[in-house]
Amino acid sequence: MHITIVGAGAWGTALAIAASRPKDHPPVGLHVRDPAQAQAIAQQRCNERYLPGLALPDSLKITTGDLQALVASTQATDLLVIATPMAGLRSSLQALRDVPSSVAWLCKGFEAGTGLMPHEVQAQVAPHVLAGALNGPSFASEVARQQPTALVAASPHASVCAALVQAFHGATLRVYANDDMVGVEVGGAVKNVLAIATGLCDGLGLGLNARAALITRGLAEMTRLGLALGAKPETFMGLSGLGDLVLTATGDLSRNRQVGLLLAQGLSLDEALTSLGHVAEGVYSARTVLQRAQQLGVDMPITQAVVALLDGHLKAAQAVQVLMGRGPRGEAL
Repeated sequence: MHITIVGAGAWGTALAIAASRPKDHPPVGLHVRDPAQAQAIAQQRCNERYLPGLALPDSLKITTGDLQALVASTQATDLLVIATPMAGLRSSLQALRDVPSSVAWLCKGFEAGTGLMPHEVQAQVAPHVLAGALNGPSFASEVARQQPTALVAASPHASVCAALVQAFHGATLRVYANDDMVGVEVGGAVKNVLAIATGLCDGLGLGLNARAALITRGLAEMTRLGLALGAKPETFMGLSGLGDLVLTATGDLSRNRQVGLLLAQGLSLDEALTSLGHVAEGVYSARTVLQRAQQLGVDMPITQAVVALLDGHLKAAQAVQVLMGRGPRGEAL
């Protein structure tokens, strides 16, 4: 199976390493947008910027240059995986709109400006592509180091799920199939926003009770939005719902959680992002998640408080007061 991964951030590089490990596997391609970065990775056989100290397999092929030209020259590719942030998905899909290969993406979020989920962007710009998403509770560095991980391959097309399973399922990486694209994508987007809230909670020293309450009520928010968009309720109890939420909200490797921790220390959002040095998708998708919820009449108080905090309308302690000051209600969704 011939695989090309587009985007050499931490997650794209980690999956390229994972897919390259079987000795009988055809060479995997890792497409790097920046020629200088591509040259450095190829020479050092390591992505020092995103996964320092982790050697790339000899069989991993580094490419760069125009994406359309790459696609034209690699017609034998069976699976193309877009490993860019959400902001790069639309342009990548436009370049891949005529490929016969299966296409999947790793990004999690709602598109800024349009509020669209990834599969909705694909329906606009590359409607004929057989597409899917690879999601689930996973830190890139742990996948690259072969620590046990489970992911979910989501697509309405059984062939795309099968391609993702074939490409990545192995001794330390389990891939489960799911046909609920909406549920998987909502889980992947909303958990990043909730992780900011949980980081804030922990940074303020509110305690383990508060963290558990925040995660549980956050899952309720996520599920409400998903059901309003047509998702299956059981998806939110799976890897891309509860699983990814728990990991991102509690794991110290979570960039979104780190944003919350830094904001709790009194840093401004710009200072927090500068300190972080990497993309935290929850910062960019929080507003679009809230806008989509408001359009549907879905109540998401935790998300609303996070957006107010990010926009500078609330201080950290005030955001907690707003949430705790809400009137009593039943627990049901």
